[in-house]
Amino acid sequence: MNRTESGGTKGDSVNQTEGPVTLSEGAPVILNCTYQTTYSASFLFWYVQYLNKSPQLLLKSSTGNQRTEAQGFQANHVKSDSSFHLQKPSVQMSDSAVYYCAVRDTVRGTAGGAEHKPRGHRWG
Repeated sequence: MNRTESGGTKGDSVNQTEGPVTLSEGAPVILNCTYQTTYSASFLFWYVQYLNKSPQLLLKSSTGNQRTEAQGFQANHVKSDSSFHLQKPSVQMSDSAVYYCAVRDTVRGTAGGAEHKPRGHRWG
């Protein structure tokens, strides 16, 4: 199932696969994220929020078809289909968290003024 949430103040939106996602340790995961934005130079972000912690930046991509990697996760910004899917070939128990996809820098507020972040995926 998909859910669309407003990602900013100027008509931006993020469509993210709804969670929770339950996986066995060692299984691969893909969390889908597609977006719409009025800006041609889009910034895409994946945030992770561990239990009782604040969200923190996991991955960031800007314009173009870029692949970024961090902590065993990777995401490929495919501008032609407006996607920034997060994937990891083998999840661990330590990956249990809520994951948020955003078009703007929602937590730090440095790349545009988002009103609120989209709801995220939880697995564990």
